[in-house]
Amino acid sequence: MTTSNPSPAPVDTPLAPNLLAHFVVKTARPTEMIAWYSTVLGAHVVHEDSQIAFLTWDDESHRLALVKVPSLVRYLFPLAKLKRKVYGVDHLAFTYHSLEPLLLNYERLAAQGVLPVWSINHGPTTSLYYEDPDGIRLEFQTENFATPEETAAFFSSPEFEANPIGVTIDPSYLLERLRDGAPIASLLRRDAGVRPGTTPRVNRRAITFRTL
Repeated sequence: MTTSNPSPAPVDTPLAPNLLAHFVVKTARPTEMIAWYSTVLGAHVVHEDSQIAFLTWDDESHRLALVKVPSLVRYLFPLAKLKRKVYGVDHLAFTYHSLEPLLLNYERLAAQGVLPVWSINHGPTTSLYYEDPDGIRLEFQTENFATPEETAAFFSSPEFEANPIGVTIDPSYLLERLRDGAPIASLLRRDAGVRPGTTPRVNRRAITFRTL
């Protein structure tokens, strides 16, 4: 006798996907973009033709697809790089499991002339932001709290209420302190990356555009 699997019952709660598989970028700078992602993420091309390039840096078939558009596009949309400041996707974030690889990767990239455009301890995370040749911003971060409950508690704290953005930091100073043997927990505090004798940039709330 043959049997069949029971028909799945309908669900009334969201079914979140297991993974974020890839992102796709339309670009008029495919050669520059491939070189940048190869440097920054260790990506390699798994397929490329005249219309598209697929890149990956792990066991996923492709993590990034670059759709090639005519070079004229960059001149038709000269302000496209500024769009994220006012509309649409602002950035993509990638997590390191600890502070050490985040800082070692910073050092590696800095030696190749790739520097973060913004380095900040938000409170919940220590974050370094980079921009690719098309101005797409990538955040490399590490979590500053051990559990989601601790992070949630920080969001409810007076410290977060007073400064919801964070404190600008110097990652090279954090790396110096790490190599000098400072405890990791002490390096995750908001002001840990402020080099003595310097004043961190004030990070204000993002502007909110209200409907008139």
